[in-house]
Amino acid sequence: MSSDTVALSICAHPDDTELLCAGTLALLYKKGWEIHSATMTAGDMGSAEHTQEEISSIRPVEAARSAAVLNGKYHCLHCLDIFLSYDRPTLTKTVELLRKVRPRVVFAPSPQDYMIDHETASRVVQMAAFAAGIPLLETPGYSPINYVPHVYYSDSIDGRDIFGDSIEPRILVDISDVIGIKEQMLCCHETQRDWLLKHHGIDEYVMTMKKMSAERGGRIGRPFAEGFRQHLGHPYPQNNILKTVLGDLVYERK
Repeated sequence: MSSDTVALSICAHPDDTELLCAGTLALLYKKGWEIHSATMTAGDMGSAEHTQEEISSIRPVEAARSAAVLNGKYHCLHCLDIFLSYDRPTLTKTVELLRKVRPRVVFAPSPQDYMIDHETASRVVQMAAFAAGIPLLETPGYSPINYVPHVYYSDSIDGRDIFGDSIEPRILVDISDVIGIKEQMLCCHETQRDWLLKHHGIDEYVMTMKKMSAERGGRIGRPFAEGFRQHLGHPYPQNNILKTVLGDLVYERK
């Protein structure tokens, strides 16, 4: 598979990809792209009933099952949940992943979000996309890439920053035809879904995802959409490759 048709989502925790950009990954998959998803942690703090060791072995399996819906591959960098840091080991692991997968498109968490793990992951991915081409940053077994990938930031979890102000996406992708696939992928994360079912008595996990997707879809007159902002700083690509590949499913807001 050429790197020109490889997409990689890198998030902080298992289920972040499914909540934020799985619909767009599904659309790319339908166009023949190879799909990878990665998390910096195993979500090892994400349980009220399992031990940290137990949940850190369960959640990556759920994430791999989700990626398999798109015949994709899942990668875990095994950093610590809640303690995710912008440091040399984390950045080096992320650069190594980029050199291994060699994606043309990378999806990252929003730079502004309710949780610092998400914001830290966003910064690490931004830098790793740049640093993956630097020869003096060594990752034995994986050679530098010779391009800077397209980097897209997903929405924050509720579309707002920590002050409650709206974060407006500049790119909206119509995922109406693949919302069922997005839901299927999200429901692979049974430990998180069951936790909410037990505590709230309703399937809030899926409802929250659909509510947010519907809000974004309403902005373009479609049932469901996902929102993104593209990193356009020097020397990142300036063209919107999602628009090139997905055509009329992509709406650009100035």
